[in-house]
Amino acid sequence: MKAAVVYVSKTGVTAGIAEKIAEGLTLGGLEAKAFAYHDIDLEWMEESKCVIIGTPTYYTDAAAETTAFLETLGKYKVAGKLGGAFATAQYAWGGNEMAMMNILVHEMFFGMMVYSGGGVAGNPPIHLGPIAIGSAEYDWNALAVDYGKRMAAQTKAVFGE
Repeated sequence: MKAAVVYVSKTGVTAGIAEKIAEGLTLGGLEAKAFAYHDIDLEWMEESKCVIIGTPTYYTDAAAETTAFLETLGKYKVAGKLGGAFATAQYAWGGNEMAMMNILVHEMFFGMMVYSGGGVAGNPPIHLGPIAIGSAEYDWNALAVDYGKRMAAQTKAVFGE
């Protein structure tokens, strides 16, 4: 079963987190690839049962390129797939949760089922999706891998092995 992690990245930070989420999806038993939004493998995206979208946070929202991509999400035949979101931000108070909500709302609009694991998947709780913050000391890579594993487990639970 396949999963796609699609991201916008301007400095490489969001791309790095996307790769770690893809690693977690793979460790969780899925075939996973990460793609920059302008470089998506259309066949892979259509075959994926799980699509996770990530963005850097600008002005308390998703990057403009992310929003433009989200407005075309329906052409990727995502209805019925499991969706998730993640964000990167320079500061904890930068609006990263608003950026993820923007992604999650678009996913729901296009018929996706959104999931994060929340507090029921164990510690650390990941309520909307993981956020990597540049100004704080934390192992964002481990958090991203954990999130990928949780999304893989839920994808398999929803769609079967």
